[in-house]
Amino acid sequence: MLNEVSHKTVAILATVAVLTVALAATVRAADDATGNPLQAQIDHGKSTYASKCSHCHGPNMMNSGTITPDLRVFPDDKTRFVTTVKNGKNNKMPPWGDILSDDEIGNLWAFVSSRRKP
Repeated sequence: MLNEVSHKTVAILATVAVLTVALAATVRAADDATGNPLQAQIDHGKSTYASKCSHCHGPNMMNSGTITPDLRVFPDDKTRFVTTVKNGKNNKMPPWGDILSDDEIGNLWAFVSSRRKP
């Protein structure tokens, strides 16, 4: 019985390892597809924005009729952006520092700054 459980555990761990390697290869391939690492960051940031930010900030980085700012006119200040995302803002925007990694926040910045209005 114990031997059977051990084989199942090994099979599960092997499956997880294979899927992890496949996911990493897919992400790397997406980064290499354009040959532009900044574009890869923007693409990853767009995905993170859609899943984590768009409910409050709107699908196009503005949500009229709410208290959220129009992110298309956010100042060119990465430090301010990162601090706001990590720590939240005025008890109205929740902190995301324990939810998003530094890379995800950096990718969000790449996306937001790529969509800035001149």
